[in-house]
Amino acid sequence: MIDFTHLQDFLTPVSKAQLNDDEVYDDLQIGRMIDLYEDDHIPDLDAADVVLLGANEARGNGMPNSKKSTPDIIRRQFYKLYHWHRDVRLADAGNLQTGRSVADSYAALKAVVTELIDGGKTVIILGGSHDLTYAQYQAYATKKYIIEATVADALIDLQETSSLRSERFLLDMFMEQPNYLRHYNHIGFQSYFVQPRMLETLDKLRFDCYRLGKVRENIEEIEPVLRNTDLLSVDINMIKHTDAPASSLSPNGFSGEEACALSRYAGMSAQLSTYGIYGYNPEKDKDDLTAKQIAQMLWYFMDGRSVKNKEAQLTERESFLEFHIAFTDIDTVFLKSKKTGRWWMQLPDKEFVPCAYSDYLLASNNEIPERWLRSQERL
Repeated sequence: MIDFTHLQDFLTPVSKAQLNDDEVYDDLQIGRMIDLYEDDHIPDLDAADVVLLGANEARGNGMPNSKKSTPDIIRRQFYKLYHWHRDVRLADAGNLQTGRSVADSYAALKAVVTELIDGGKTVIILGGSHDLTYAQYQAYATKKYIIEATVADALIDLQETSSLRSERFLLDMFMEQPNYLRHYNHIGFQSYFVQPRMLETLDKLRFDCYRLGKVRENIEEIEPVLRNTDLLSVDINMIKHTDAPASSLSPNGFSGEEACALSRYAGMSAQLSTYGIYGYNPEKDKDDLTAKQIAQMLWYFMDGRSVKNKEAQLTERESFLEFHIAFTDIDTVFLKSKKTGRWWMQLPDKEFVPCAYSDYLLASNNEIPERWLRSQERL
């Protein structure tokens, strides 16, 4: 049971009437279906699968907090969309109260997210600057949960000399002791923004970094990465400027459609429990296009969660096609889901890890899949 009376100390309610200009939502719009924390209504979080949480804290990026409620601008667009996934129950816990200091906001976010993931909920955090990822991670560390984390960002925020928390929060995550990161993935970095030695360091740690161009060549290869992820953090600067005007870092990046595909893959993950979308600055947005982009990413996350609900457990072998393969004197097993078409491969310790069809093809041609090698190195 989630104790919402305890969470209320950290939260402020939201008004559907203000979000929709006093208009009534249609029966099948998300704004009608979602269970929202309002002044006169307490949401039943125990009945929800996915819980939204707003966080307006941006001081870690060296900016004053916006006078506009950034999460509410995204909500306004998200609530207008139609709810096609009736098997995914949505709730909205409202907005996090901004602390007197950034550390206070971190502590509040950590406390609320910890309670929600302990209650078995998937939490979507609408930020806020990207350094809130650290508080997102702390929600697991507090409980000593060992996790796999994935960040999608054009930059790699490991700038040791920077005074901005948003540019160096990964240092805190990687160097904190005790450490509860089992593995880290970075998706969509743009090489010309990244110090080469930084990538060498991450590779020595056996972390996996995927360059933007490589991901765009075959975006489906990222689905197994997200399937194994507990924490996902997205900076909207991963999206090119024309598709997200509030992202002014680069003319290059993921397209809006590709960002939605990544969000859908995240929703398909049975492992993922927190998903933060950060870096949205409404002052830079044009016609709320970036807010609409984020709203559609959230819709695709729900679409993926609906697929996840249909997937069988690996123990239900009748729901999978089984392929026994021998490559370079190694005997292993590949599984393909009859329901979703997704693949898994077996490591020498007999554990199955997510993989792609391309890994099966390599093994069939007596080649060792790189994903298999990287998994072995980490073991």
